[in-house]
Amino acid sequence: MPDSVEIERKFLVYADRLPAAQKKHFIRQGYMARENGTSVRIRQKNDRYILTIKANRSKASRYEFEYDVPSSDGELMFDVACSAPAIEKVRLLIQDGEYLWEVDVFAGQNDGLYVAEVELQEENAVVRLPDWVGPEVTGDPRFANAALYSHPFEDWNVTYDELLVQFQSADNDD
Repeated sequence: MPDSVEIERKFLVYADRLPAAQKKHFIRQGYMARENGTSVRIRQKNDRYILTIKANRSKASRYEFEYDVPSSDGELMFDVACSAPAIEKVRLLIQDGEYLWEVDVFAGQNDGLYVAEVELQEENAVVRLPDWVGPEVTGDPRFANAALYSHPFEDWNVTYDELLVQFQSADNDD
């Protein structure tokens, strides 16, 4: 698989079961363009600024290109090129067996939302889910950060606990 391809699956999280993180990152990101499955964003990850271009490849994989930019350029991009308030989150890195899980604990307009991602080498990889990982939301476009930017969780008219129940019910119907 080329380095420019990202394969990941997304899940909701049972926040009360989360283990301690090995590492944490403060993340702020804004979008400059989003159209037909392609997005261009600026991300601040701690003190680093990264320009990212993503394009859909399949349900669970995307092309991803990342470029470091100077902090002054990154801040200017947030100020003049992003149309909505930035997404704010703390990313927890949790190693579980062979997989490194990235758990996003959202703040701001997405406060109360928890999403875990695991990157894979192939789309059909079998992943043993830790007990703190909840229902899968990989195919639900609402959980893409680009979607949360324009339609934040606070506008969904549902609590996180209600969301967990909805997805658990959907899993049981399969």
